Amino acid sequence: MHIKECSAQVKAAGDGSGQFTALVSVFNNKDSVGDVVMPGAFTDTLAEWAASGDPIPVIWSHDWLDPFSHIGAVTSAQQTDAGLQVTGQLDLDNAKAQQVYRLLKAGRVKQFSFAYDVEEGAWVESNANGVEDSRYELRKLKLYEVGPTLVGANQETELLAVKAAALAAGVKEGRVLAQKHVDALEETHAKLGEVIAAVKKASPSDDGKDADSASAKQDASRPETAPDAAAEAAADGAKSGAAQAIARLQLATTTI
Repeated sequence: MHIKECSAQVKAAGDGSGQFTALVSVFNNKDSVGDVVMPGAFTDTLAEWAASGDPIPVIWSHDWLDPFSHIGAVTSAQQTDAGLQVTGQLDLDNAKAQQVYRLLKAGRVKQFSFAYDVEEGAWVESNANGVEDSRYELRKLKLYEVGPTLVGANQETELLAVKAAALAAGVKEGRVLAQKHVDALEETHAKLGEVIAAVKKASPSDDGKDADSASAKQDASRPETAPDAAAEAAADGAKSGAAQAIARLQLATTTI
């Protein structure tokens, strides 16, 4: 499952009804990771939702685990020339939904995001006036939910595996990559190595688990002591290293 955000055009009803209308996806617009949602990409999934009789959930910032973040439901969804437009009803008996509604009306939340899977997509390259360009066309999507969010989730690394599979298939079929794309792949590969190394350093391994368990049993009768400051500093440093490596990976994840 992937997530894509959009600086949405949102209209929240000012009559206290809890209704809103938002353009949650824009067609024919190349985003920061080179994706282009194509007109008609939601046709089949909207038909499936309609046939099911279930409403499309409206979830605050993709917080699926908190039932109170399920703040409402889509009452209508249609594809316009501009993109996917939805009208929704927030559950105003839910305190979180009430607050989100206030934020929407005040214009303090202006981004919407949606969760989806790619059922059909393809790389398309062009060379207009000697300028190389490539994009990944999202032609058929499976929609899971939509929702307002303060900061759209970064889905560059989430889409990396999907795009890499499509790219590998293209290369096997004889597609030739431009050198700048090869360079981008090599840089991304290096950054992935940094992330994996940093995460392994930040997360204790299973090695020595039995020894740690035995030690814990021996020390069970001892009073709990304050954590060692040096150990805490080392753990914080490792976590920081992981975060920095992930940030560098996100910067390096280019459209390839």
